[in-house]
Amino acid sequence: MRAIFIGTGEIGVPALTWLVDSPEWDVVAVVTQPDKPVGRKQELRASAPKQLALQRGVPVLQPPKLRAPEAVAEIAAWRPDVIVVMAYGQILPKPLLETPRLACLNLHASLLPRWRGAAPIQAAIEAGDRATGVTVMYMAEGLDTGDILLMHETPITDTDTGGSLHDRLAGVAAAALAEALPLVAAGRAPRTPQDEARSNYAPKLSRENGLIDWRATPAQIDRRLRAMNPWPGAHTFLPTPAGARKLKIFSGVPQGDDAGSPGEVLRADAHGLLVAAQGGAVLLSDIQLEGKRRLSAGEFLRGHPIAVGTVLG
Repeated sequence: MRAIFIGTGEIGVPALTWLVDSPEWDVVAVVTQPDKPVGRKQELRASAPKQLALQRGVPVLQPPKLRAPEAVAEIAAWRPDVIVVMAYGQILPKPLLETPRLACLNLHASLLPRWRGAAPIQAAIEAGDRATGVTVMYMAEGLDTGDILLMHETPITDTDTGGSLHDRLAGVAAAALAEALPLVAAGRAPRTPQDEARSNYAPKLSRENGLIDWRATPAQIDRRLRAMNPWPGAHTFLPTPAGARKLKIFSGVPQGDDAGSPGEVLRADAHGLLVAAQGGAVLLSDIQLEGKRRLSAGEFLRGHPIAVGTVLG
């Protein structure tokens, strides 16, 4: 059977790999967003799905706008039985949803209807969810609103970061797709409408989402540190004689009964930077001042002393 994969993010690569390797499916094309400039030199970089497609000899389509009639017509010309979408970055128009003979499926990195939207992985960690997963859903015109075919669940550990959970869910997505497609091909795939009363939304992240609010509890701050790692990254602001400077925070450990005003530095030594929060504190262990290199907090403090009583934020 003929399949088209539509995706841009790295999270879709294991699912695409499974699809390309499957003897039952012929991946006739991969649709991904145009190459984008990255880094200081702004060099064009192909998406991870495009790189895999080129390695495997699969044709690649990169329409600037998927809603354009000519883009829909180009994809329809491949006569797909199934379209599989994961982390593409644009909403698919209705004519494209109706293109495949059997189904247009989306692999979404949450247990829908919880955490619709662009940042479900970070939202699940920051909310303290104990589990998440991948939902295989029939695509509809709304944002992640289609009927559910099946779900695969995975726990969220106390040490998971946005990066570690992303990588695990990439593997979960491949396993979920491997279970879903035979059901679709055999005409036995279930359809379960989503419970709209239980839905919530995880909007696209910006750098501002990484700002630490020291009025939060140590547990809440820990979840933000982990959720925003590696992107957009958690940060606070360090007062200096030249003005406040951004201080990136890569890791920290919640502490219990240390008392102080929110954001107040309670201790600054070889063990780290202890900062007061609501009802406790957080011991920062891995930090980076803007314009400087990433260091352990102990190493940083040897070259940049921070006085006890300094208030961050």
